[in-house]
Amino acid sequence: MAEQRRRGGRARWLVLPVAALIGWGCIRAGLLGSDGGSPAHTPAPTASSSSSAKPSAGPSSTPSSASGAYDPAGYAPQVRTYAKKADISAQLLMAILYNEDYKPHDAAFERSWQKYKPDAAFGIANMHRAAFDQTKRGRDFASRKWEELPDDRALAVEAAAWYLHDMSAQLPSHWAGSYTREELMALGYNAGGGNMAAFARGAKMGSQASDYLTRLRDNWKKAGAAVAG
Repeated sequence: MAEQRRRGGRARWLVLPVAALIGWGCIRAGLLGSDGGSPAHTPAPTASSSSSAKPSAGPSSTPSSASGAYDPAGYAPQVRTYAKKADISAQLLMAILYNEDYKPHDAAFERSWQKYKPDAAFGIANMHRAAFDQTKRGRDFASRKWEELPDDRALAVEAAAWYLHDMSAQLPSHWAGSYTREELMALGYNAGGGNMAAFARGAKMGSQASDYLTRLRDNWKKAGAAVAG
């Protein structure tokens, strides 16, 4: 789960450097080996940017494919399970997955892109290394690695659930404005706990956070329908 990770919407991924796309195509075709290097450590533990296929404890990562078409609704069982364990709203967790579905979530693509952008986020919840390493401490997935996120979507959901849990724990009892608790938690997921606290005090949010909140609200009903089924 690093500050200011989003610089635009889905359109950004339609104009990726040609070299990155070629690299991805080569990996998909089996012409290049997997990335053996470790990404650079990102200093700010905000969520929203050797691998193993070992599944997370708990629900399997079915649908298990980390390539091809991806629909967040297909992970509703994992969302419900991990949201319950983390004592957060399943609808919020699903809405986060919809918000983060602005780029391809093919495992090979993510690793290829990370070569050109070392601080890129991994997994369907777009979590940065620092956020993942901070969130996993003392939890069931403490032994897991950030590099596993592209291949293990259940792990990505689990980590996102507990990051949101941590954001909830940092919220004050009362806050300024008309935000719901879930909206502030989502802003914390996107911009970090410090910014979330500032928004709770009434600080004006920038365009990135405002856009994230708008999309969360747009995805809210769809997310509720996905986890209700």
